[in-house]
Amino acid sequence: ALAAIRAAGIPVLNIDLIYGITGQTETSWLASLNAALAWQPEELYLYPLYVRPLTGLANRPTESEWDSQRLRLYGMGRDHLLAAGYEQHSMRMFRLANAPALGGEDYTCQSDGMVGLGCGARSYTRRLHYSFDYAVAPSAVRGIIDDYVNHSDFTHAEVGTHLSDEELRRRHLIQSLLQAEGLDKVEYRKRFAADPSFPELATFVDRGWLTETGSRLRLTEEGMAWSDAIGPALFSPEVRSSMATYTQK
Repeated sequence: ALAAIRAAGIPVLNIDLIYGITGQTETSWLASLNAALAWQPEELYLYPLYVRPLTGLANRPTESEWDSQRLRLYGMGRDHLLAAGYEQHSMRMFRLANAPALGGEDYTCQSDGMVGLGCGARSYTRRLHYSFDYAVAPSAVRGIIDDYVNHSDFTHAEVGTHLSDEELRRRHLIQSLLQAEGLDKVEYRKRFAADPSFPELATFVDRGWLTETGSRLRLTEEGMAWSDAIGPALFSPEVRSSMATYTQK
């Protein structure tokens, strides 16, 4: 498949790799990284394995070393790709410094919406996040797919949430901090007529996860490694309450 993509002359090849899977070692992870690098992909994404509720993986015994192993593998992968000439754009995304432009550089997730097409796709506008329902159990998944296939009216959202002014500010903060370029405080003030003065930020600074340079708030190297903890830490009490009342299917 990769040979066919290269032969077709597609300008940007992306390869996704997952770390933290059962049986994976530092040696096998390095072998996977080198196998991907042999194709000189313009982009590489490194995804940690997540264990979701109601999945088969969730039934296995908890491995006490699993989280620390994932962190080690992440650091190893990051350093290996940086040494190979890649630039880190987020915790997951690495791009060759000389990779061709994609043509969508004027798009920003903080200010532009996104439309996802398909049963499992998520979308968001200025004030609305929406998708079709979500499930893990096979019977519930089949029901959602059947509903989608038989759906005829796609002019309104059935599953979603409206964002308040505070949620908009928090979303902008999260979407900015989790990228290497960080949050532009001048742009934030221009957009919201307020400073990003959320109390959680002081905790990140104390932990060495966040630094301020000029008008920008950026995650440190350590902070970038903890991106998947920083995002949820910035969820509002209202969002946490909604998550707590959600019925898993």
